[in-house]
Amino acid sequence: MGFENLSPAEIEELNDAYLPRRTVANAEQYLSDAAQRSAEIRATLTRHLDIAYGDTSFQTLDIFPAALQTAPVFVFIHGGYWWALDKSFYSDIAPSFVSAGATVVLLNYDLCPIVTIPEITRQIKQAVKWVHENIGDYNGDRDKLHLCGHSAGGHLAGMMMTTDWQAEFGLPGNLLKSATPLSGLFDIEPHRHTELQAHIQLTAADAKANSPQNLPLYSTCPVLCAVGGGESGAFKKQSLDFADKCRQAGIGVEYLETGTDNHFDITNRLQDPDDPMTRAILGQMGL
Repeated sequence: MGFENLSPAEIEELNDAYLPRRTVANAEQYLSDAAQRSAEIRATLTRHLDIAYGDTSFQTLDIFPAALQTAPVFVFIHGGYWWALDKSFYSDIAPSFVSAGATVVLLNYDLCPIVTIPEITRQIKQAVKWVHENIGDYNGDRDKLHLCGHSAGGHLAGMMMTTDWQAEFGLPGNLLKSATPLSGLFDIEPHRHTELQAHIQLTAADAKANSPQNLPLYSTCPVLCAVGGGESGAFKKQSLDFADKCRQAGIGVEYLETGTDNHFDITNRLQDPDDPMTRAILGQMGL
């Protein structure tokens, strides 16, 4: 589908393809349940909450440290289409990774329309830089950073793969040891033409410059592109196309459709350390 002169019916088709809250009947219940579970985890698991990595109140991160030093680090970027949600919904994924021997970091960032998607990308770069420089204080190994993100967080994970860490920050070029975008968005041009545009206010130039599908990949770490088997064809195509891009760049990549999962089921899998997708991520981490 081209994006010039879309008819009302074509715009509705894009909305249905890309806005899961339209097509998952109990979407709000998924989020409510996640918030409750996560609050319970924060009350019981060793944690360091709302650590600042930047200048604004949303540029914070939560850390759930491993029991032993020099642990692999699992860095998770939440979704919400760049304008909603925050890290507090995802504390429930920490036990699977902490119990396996990893330090877990959950990232927050400012949201649209207060900031732009390019600014969010900049903030996530700063957050990853902070983790590299400071995670040793939380039993993490700075040389074992593994990145995961869901939905818009998957887009941001992709953008981190397009970052020249050495040129921009003087950090190792192989900073990322694996990347796992879940239901990721790698060409964000379609979102300019959906209901999201009222929130994200994305320009054509920024869409082009912030779509990992269009950009060179500097990270050559192993990649797992996962998407729910019950998600729309548009979501599946996004992951398939990015997996193909990685493959053509000589990067080891696996494309995984998870059962009949919808857009929210897929992150629930991270709560189960024995789930095949979680096991695949832990395997990338050497756990």
